[in-house]
Amino acid sequence: MKRIILLAALLGGLLSALPLHAAKVVELNRIVAVVNDEAITNLELEKRLQSILVQLRQNGTALPPMEILRRQVLERLIIERLQLALAADRGVRVDDETLNEVITRIAAQNQLSPQQFRAALERDGGDFAEFREEVRHEIIMSNLRAREVESRIEVTPQEVDDFLARQAAGGGLDTEYHLGHILIAVPEGASPEQVQTARAKAQEVLEQLRAGADFRQMAITHSAGQQALQGGDLGWRKGGQLPTLFADSVLRLAPGEVSEPLRSSSGFHIIKLIDKRGEQREYVTQTHARHILIRSTALVADTEARARLERLRERILQGEDFAELARANSEDPGSGAKGGDLGWANPGTFVGPFEQAMNKLQPGEISEPFRSQFGWHIVQVIERRQRDSTEELKRARAHDAIRQRKIEEETQDWLRRLRDEAYVEYKD
Repeated sequence: MKRIILLAALLGGLLSALPLHAAKVVELNRIVAVVNDEAITNLELEKRLQSILVQLRQNGTALPPMEILRRQVLERLIIERLQLALAADRGVRVDDETLNEVITRIAAQNQLSPQQFRAALERDGGDFAEFREEVRHEIIMSNLRAREVESRIEVTPQEVDDFLARQAAGGGLDTEYHLGHILIAVPEGASPEQVQTARAKAQEVLEQLRAGADFRQMAITHSAGQQALQGGDLGWRKGGQLPTLFADSVLRLAPGEVSEPLRSSSGFHIIKLIDKRGEQREYVTQTHARHILIRSTALVADTEARARLERLRERILQGEDFAELARANSEDPGSGAKGGDLGWANPGTFVGPFEQAMNKLQPGEISEPFRSQFGWHIVQVIERRQRDSTEELKRARAHDAIRQRKIEEETQDWLRRLRDEAYVEYKD
């Protein structure tokens, strides 16, 4: 059950709430904050606080004073409420079919059926209807960020080249770093006095850390970062996935050390290098195959396309040349003229049904006819080989790392602007 509770907490699920005496309902449900024209109630805040407490205790994290944790959770709710309101204005919605698919995947990750997952959640005190809505909200916010931020991110080949050159000089793209992060936020358009106050607070936090304060507890207490309630844990990241601001500092840190405060438009960042590990060469199994494609159309039914391929397969097995038959019969304009030859391909190159059929074959074998989205095929594996794809994969990962870095930086700025432009009134 631990995995279920952890997963639900990460999704913002409400799996655990303290029993509420009926006489306290009115008091607990008072308004604690107004966000634009919407209210956040104390009941919402307490439920979320309890689920966060479950997560932190299971992770063994030292807890900050409850009022500080409560404030952090309230800020998280405010940011979520702003995103959901914007999503509603933008028409970003999630239908029940999509929601059910996601919950089915969550259940499968916990090795449970959807029915078993629901029963387990309710045994732990959770409300399944509330859990569904929390998952729906997470999907909506993710889709909104994809639309408002991620869709605008571009990565050029020159950026990839420059990135790889810097990484080669700084210790390698595939060296992995386990990082902790604390952000002392500065509002957009901050005055010099506000900046100086934030700088002084960051320096004070740094001094406490170097004096032995628990990093996770300090992050929960002071950080405005998105991972604050996870103790500021950014997890393992390859060198190529380090935010630009952090990269140089991280390379100079030894495991266990913390950086000086690093200034960005969002505020002052303190980074801890928890651990690091080295790179390895990577090999993939490439397949050299050829195929014959017959498309089913209004004039050519599935049964006829399949029957034609069965006859062609039998002729090949009787000794006729695969390439000649492919040139004469295949309806794939790319490979047909080349005797059906698809060249050397990495895993994931072809669509699922084609790759699955191909992967079942030994070199020299020819598949039975099978269907993909393009039509009916027979495929023959000519040979396989192991290839060192380290450099190729590095380039692909560099592209992904640059994109992810840009997304994280832009998302942080976008959320800060969203928060700064909102009307928020605290009632507590």
